[in-house]
Amino acid sequence: MNIAANRSLLALVLVHAAASLVHFAHNATFLADYPNMPAWLSPAGVYAVWLAQAAIAAAGVWLFLRGRPIGLAVIAVYAVLGFAGLDHYVLAPMSAHTAAMNATIWLETVTGMLLLVFVAWRLRSLRADAIRA
Repeated sequence: MNIAANRSLLALVLVHAAASLVHFAHNATFLADYPNMPAWLSPAGVYAVWLAQAAIAAAGVWLFLRGRPIGLAVIAVYAVLGFAGLDHYVLAPMSAHTAAMNATIWLETVTGMLLLVFVAWRLRSLRADAIRA
């Protein structure tokens, strides 16, 4: 078990969770200002989605820390969910969003990308360790 790599993984999950929370909180607070958002969406709904995504992250970490490599796949799913903020640009172009909106969208996207790359590297490392064993 690579303790330093596991700590880095946990740190990246937490950084991405924080970045995601910043984006979701901004979205919930300024929901009416985000262009072309569905009328049925509420701030409570935005936070509920964030909590559901955070639960996926927690499940992945829990599984992985208990020696189940499937936890990395669950964390990868969580990382990919961080790209969903780019859906804002399906509803309206980047220029229709404020600088703060764009910053929170891209913060979540970039941290999700970093987490996904790290998970892929960690999976590769585990596979190489298994082959050597």
